[in-house]
Amino acid sequence: MGKMAVLGRCLRRGVHFWGHQRLFFTAVSFLLLSWSCPSSGKKKLYIGALFPMSGGWPGGQACLPSAQMALELVNKRTDILPDYELEMIYYDSKCDPGEATKLLYDLLYTEPIKIVLMPGCSSVSTLVAEAARMWNLIVLSYGSSSPALSNRQRFPTFFRTHPSATLHNPTRVQLFQKWKWTKIATIQQTTEVFTSTLDDLEQRVKEAGIEISVRQSFLTDPAVAVKNLKRQDARIIVGLFYETEARKVFCEVFKEKLYGKKYVWFLIGWYADNWFKIKDPSIDCSVENMTEAVEGHVTTEIVMLNPETVRGASNLTSQEFLAQLMSRLGGKNPEETGGFQEAPLAYDAVWALALALNKTVGALKAKGRRLEDFNYNNQDITAEIYRALNTSSFEGVSGHVVFDAQGSRMAWTLIEQLQGGSYKKIGYYDSTKGNLSWYGNDKYIQNSQPYLNNMTAVGCMMALAAVFPLGIDGLHVHKSQFPVVCQFRLWLLGLGFSLAYGSMFTKIWWVHTVFTKKDEKKEKRKHLEPWKLYATVGVLLAVDVLSLMIWQIVDPLHITVEKFTKEAPKGDLDVLIQPLLEHCSSKKMNTWLGVVYGYKGLLLLLGIFLAYETKSVSTEKINDHRAVGMAIYNVAVLCMITAPVTMILSSQQDASFAFASLAIVFSVYITLVVLFIPKMRRLITRGEWQSEQQDTMKTGSSTNNNDEEKSRQLERENRELQKIIQEKEVRVSELRNQLAERQALRSRRPPSSQNQNHSTPPPPSSQNDPKSLLPPPGYPIPPSDNHSLPPSFSNSSSLYQADSKISRNHCHNSRLQLLYK
Repeated sequence: MGKMAVLGRCLRRGVHFWGHQRLFFTAVSFLLLSWSCPSSGKKKLYIGALFPMSGGWPGGQACLPSAQMALELVNKRTDILPDYELEMIYYDSKCDPGEATKLLYDLLYTEPIKIVLMPGCSSVSTLVAEAARMWNLIVLSYGSSSPALSNRQRFPTFFRTHPSATLHNPTRVQLFQKWKWTKIATIQQTTEVFTSTLDDLEQRVKEAGIEISVRQSFLTDPAVAVKNLKRQDARIIVGLFYETEARKVFCEVFKEKLYGKKYVWFLIGWYADNWFKIKDPSIDCSVENMTEAVEGHVTTEIVMLNPETVRGASNLTSQEFLAQLMSRLGGKNPEETGGFQEAPLAYDAVWALALALNKTVGALKAKGRRLEDFNYNNQDITAEIYRALNTSSFEGVSGHVVFDAQGSRMAWTLIEQLQGGSYKKIGYYDSTKGNLSWYGNDKYIQNSQPYLNNMTAVGCMMALAAVFPLGIDGLHVHKSQFPVVCQFRLWLLGLGFSLAYGSMFTKIWWVHTVFTKKDEKKEKRKHLEPWKLYATVGVLLAVDVLSLMIWQIVDPLHITVEKFTKEAPKGDLDVLIQPLLEHCSSKKMNTWLGVVYGYKGLLLLLGIFLAYETKSVSTEKINDHRAVGMAIYNVAVLCMITAPVTMILSSQQDASFAFASLAIVFSVYITLVVLFIPKMRRLITRGEWQSEQQDTMKTGSSTNNNDEEKSRQLERENRELQKIIQEKEVRVSELRNQLAERQALRSRRPPSSQNQNHSTPPPPSSQNDPKSLLPPPGYPIPPSDNHSLPPSFSNSSSLYQADSKISRNHCHNSRLQLLYK
């Protein structure tokens, strides 16, 4: 209305201008009119959103900016909803169902009509999703993990880009089986999301032959629950609670000394990275106490950021998204920003909605309908949006976005452990395939300085490549090309040695400088940056390159021919054979060889000394230094033998080549075996290359089979339905008994007493204040017959006084139960 009124005023001004000015200014007036007056533009579609900026999970702090970023990009796209503009109306739910109830009322009972609701926080989403079907509204959540929300009967229009919390449980069971634990304990906060998660975990561990020996719960104070865990000697403990309660729990854990090497805690992974360092007035433990108590705990967390560098529907990679989000947050510390990890889910939720609405436009057009025709009585448009969301499949910044039959996101699980005050990745679990990718040995590889290992491997390959030009003579190449072959021999051997031996020498030198010095110097050198190691190799390589360049420029290698005594073949007296031997040589060959051999010989001797000095040193910084020492011994011995022998045998071509080539091949292969075979063996037997399906076959577990997973899910649903049927049957039986008793009672009473004592009171009037019974915007004004109202409002006249008015400030729990159920 406002835009149309402004447009009308602008048009009237344009007509007035036209009537009083000459035709010369017509074009100018038209341009001014189009520039200064807003046009009707795109039709707006409104999203009603609830973002928790505080409370148990303050996820709105990062999720709201993320969703706004997505809205801005969607509205700029010409290929997505070209005739529409999405606008979000949002409130702070504080992760509180009571507060969310009042805000939901505002969203539904105030203009404009919302086409979709987007809540966050499980307790709030439960309330919104259960009420939304009364208004034919789709609910798309970005931050709800409660397993209860996967109930399609209770929440028929609910979707979420955040996977269900039960997705953590298969990962936990896998880890329990991997480490051969048969008894676990649990402690949970008494809320629906954690209760249903624990029920699912209990069912899964029972099927895996694992016992929950202790099960504790608390509402606000975990002190008694933690003491019970201590008293019952719990060792493997699964904790299910919000971040604020987690601080309370681990303060009590510190007091009870329920931490250390004897205990393993499994927590939820969506807390802030520094959650245990945040000052909390509700606990009396210091940051140091909390840091000590939480050390070593394991977390399972849904993979919420696409690890691959791919551009999805939004044309952004995950890293580009993070950079833009950090810019929008204004330099806030991600660790102190609630919902930072879930921000990609909020971003992809908006894109999932936009793509679904875009898909809906065509389907509605075929039926003669439009998105702007939506109101809270329109089931057809809701059904089309539901179908579009249910078939969603696109690449987002959080990974591949697809929903299962319950409307929940399907994703991988990340396993992390708190080591030294920071979280380290130790594995991934793919629940769809039942595969556990274990990264426990990644630290082992990383601490061996993999970049130096790569340099060693490259150097070895270059040395092996030098064997081929060593065996080439004038028979294979033209005389004019022979100096090039000579240069190849020299450069490949020289640079190969510098890379292979230089990287090993650098490792052993660093270990020696750290662990054979005085304590004060040791502490200074202990934190040597990796770039210094690479710089050392670079210096050794630069010395070689410089010396070889000077040699090549000042006294280049060329072909020289050594003549031997002429020989007369047997049986032919008229022919003499002149034996010739081609060499790669220069004018001052012995001088150059002396410089190179002297420089590299000193490095070999120094390497042997350092390897001997550090043979008893143990360090995690470079954990393969003993293998490096063995490789240095091997290279040094072979080089010191080969160099003089080849000089002596220089006139015997076949013997010289055989000795030199075998020495190169042996030294290279021994080095590669000593350095890399232990790493490969560790990876294959215990590392990331091993499929957990092998372990599954050994233990006989069936939890990794996708078909059996579905079968178990169906069995659980079947048991739940049987339970519901039994409860209904009991209730029906009770009602039948009550009805029989009432009929028997009525048959005993005389008719006159019924007429005298049981007069029916007149129904309360609902006409005093008609506004109190008006439906939300989008519903047509109902007739006087109550049956035309939605089910939630059919008996509303008996809920309120005639002069009462529904508002945010006059909601009551007893009313709300009837309003939303």
